Amino acid sequence: MKGIGSIRMKKKTLGFLAAVLSMCMLAGCGAKDTGDGTDAATGAGAESTALKDMDVDKYVTLGEYKGLEVSVDTVEVDEDEWDSLVNNVYYENITAENGGIMDHAVETGDTVNIDYEGKKDDVAFDGGTAQGYDLTIGSGSFIAGFEDGLIGVMPGETVDLNLTFPENYGKSDLAGQAVVFTVTVNYIQPAQDGEFSDEVISNFGIDGVTNEEELRQYAYDYLNENAQQNYETNVQQAVMDAFMANNTFTSVPEALVQKYSDAAESSITSMASSYGVDADTFTQYYYGQDLASFLATYSEEAAKQDIALQAVANRENLNISDEELDQILLDRATAAGYDTIEEYIGETSKEDYREYFLYDKVTDYLVENAKITNN
Repeated sequence: MKGIGSIRMKKKTLGFLAAVLSMCMLAGCGAKDTGDGTDAATGAGAESTALKDMDVDKYVTLGEYKGLEVSVDTVEVDEDEWDSLVNNVYYENITAENGGIMDHAVETGDTVNIDYEGKKDDVAFDGGTAQGYDLTIGSGSFIAGFEDGLIGVMPGETVDLNLTFPENYGKSDLAGQAVVFTVTVNYIQPAQDGEFSDEVISNFGIDGVTNEEELRQYAYDYLNENAQQNYETNVQQAVMDAFMANNTFTSVPEALVQKYSDAAESSITSMASSYGVDADTFTQYYYGQDLASFLATYSEEAAKQDIALQAVANRENLNISDEELDQILLDRATAAGYDTIEEYIGETSKEDYREYFLYDKVTDYLVENAKITNN
């Protein structure tokens, strides 16, 4: 069974500062307590970067932060996106045993679900193996002869295709080489004509989904939840923008800026690596800047934002108690599958988490006291 989460990445729109800083925190990128009164991020005797220990009023003069007036667009479920998601969930859950066509041979235009393995000189080559791959016959997606070689094959059958890669193929070790693809046709996908079978849907194994009406409601609930999350995020961002615009900064501690720069660089490098690219390519693609330019801009902005949030926390006596901190961490540890808080937080200090959760609380305070108009 494939629910929506496994078919489509659940995406929550976030301001990048919040995203990077939260990833840094949860990945343990923040400064670590060495136990000897020094800061592992800045070295022995260096200026502390813990904002609770700073006289933040030296750096910021708060403007008005209660009753901030912001205007935010409402976010609604798009009908076309809804239909598309229903369609995707349905066809991604088709199998040979449930809904797949098994009673006629493959024809041009069919979309077939296949397993395949390619070998050169009886040795499997990189990139030549896949399972559960959907291929439309006649699309020209594979090398010459592959798709034609499946025409006439019955679902459930396995064939060997003796093929040759073109001379100009992108991988030099395969260009012009003779290979054998062993291909199993698992089933033929039914036509995507908007017709859904309640019997097929009832076998998907999705809780509460046994027919088309329930499948559509399932997809709608998912999109509506995302829409509400996006709206709440947009409200937070609008309030934060208004809040920051009202504040005046005299300076920003260099050690704090460096802390955020190091943490952000670590997280971005890790994210970029997971996509198989370097950090410069990653930030250029997503944010239109190379890594150094990005860090120079956003590290200072992150430092200013947290200084201002700490100033509000001080003024309004907002804090995270030990009991509250432990409960939040326990809930997160349990949700993430950890047995203990210690396993969950790793080398990151509880104080880093306390600071992170405090600024969430202050942000909520600003939102609760804002005047929000929906467009």
